Amino acid sequence: MSGDLWSYVFVLVAGVLATDVWRWLGVLAGNRLREDSEAMVWVRAVATALVAAVIARLVLNPTGTLAELPAWMRAGAALAGFAVYILSGQRIFFGIGVSVGLIAAALHWL
Repeated sequence: MSGDLWSYVFVLVAGVLATDVWRWLGVLAGNRLREDSEAMVWVRAVATALVAAVIARLVLNPTGTLAELPAWMRAGAALAGFAVYILSGQRIFFGIGVSVGLIAAALHWL
């Protein structure tokens, strides 16, 4: 193997080792917790807050191509996607599809 390929293999192995240990520990600990326990409610709240923070960052302070769109377009696409998500019976595929479609259309026409 060439030197470049070895660096990719190293990053892949190091990434798997660094994250899979925590995933397996989470699976082992999660199997012992009741779904309605305070610990699981806290975990869900933290996970939801992290997703909300990432979405807020993408809307309010984006980088790359997304930064070319005005803030009102990014916010509008996020709100439209959320509305479709709710109206479709909480099917996340449709909400994401609408948001991505609106952003792609806006980038195409700008």
